Amino acid sequence: MPELPEVETIKEALKKAITDVKIVSVTIRNRRFRELIPDDFESIVSNSYVKNVWRKAKYAIIDLDNGYSIIWHFGMSGKVKIVDKPLSVYEKHDHVIFNTSIGEIIFNDTRRFGLITYTKTLNINTHHLFKNMGLEPFDDKLDANYLLDKFKNKKLPIKVALLDQRIVNGIGNIYASEALYLARISPFRECNLLSKEELTLLIKSIRTTLNKAIKAGGSTLRDYRKPDGSTGYFQNQHCVYNKTGQRCPNCTCDINKTKGIKKIVQGGRSTFYCETLQQ
Repeated sequence: MPELPEVETIKEALKKAITDVKIVSVTIRNRRFRELIPDDFESIVSNSYVKNVWRKAKYAIIDLDNGYSIIWHFGMSGKVKIVDKPLSVYEKHDHVIFNTSIGEIIFNDTRRFGLITYTKTLNINTHHLFKNMGLEPFDDKLDANYLLDKFKNKKLPIKVALLDQRIVNGIGNIYASEALYLARISPFRECNLLSKEELTLLIKSIRTTLNKAIKAGGSTLRDYRKPDGSTGYFQNQHCVYNKTGQRCPNCTCDINKTKGIKKIVQGGRSTFYCETLQQ
């Protein structure tokens, strides 16, 4: 967490708040994240204007008017707070404060699994975080033929393959389980054995699932909060994720016999599925 819908929600809030706004200065109270924040981050970012805010996979990108871009990953527990005036007291895990002409943008990250760095805007796609990244879920180039080619030499379970960011980026654990349920595809199926028709349906299901989650502001299961402090509510629409033992919304099976939605571990991640509907 956060996954693509949560990052998209945060990105939209940032875009609305700081596009064309000046970043006056940056205060870094702790540089130790997944990667150390560069020593010259403050000098690169300060006194620049925000040209655009966009999302790439599970990262927010902030393009500046000086030819640089901020790359921002929120990790497992990262929260972004947007306030209209400087705070007098900061919380323990308020590690990075962007002081802007309209207030402050604060990055709070309890576990410090997040990341903030910069690169020249022209070098975004060749940056080490992105150079081996697969297609976006909404990219027109993502079709059944693309997946057939990527999967042809792989015998991975399709759920594990969907989490490979080198194939399709931005799909996380929650939305892989939900998309496979919507497509009625078992998470155990070997990805190289899926037909073109099944992959076409899966791509449609991925996009439908992600769009619904974005509209709902993402899923709040533990730490995630939107920048206004409110929670997402797509967790209330989950069909299988975190629903172990419950009947899925579209099943008419005898739950006393089937024992409802199952949970297994694949590739070190929890997978939730309905063995009656997903074949």
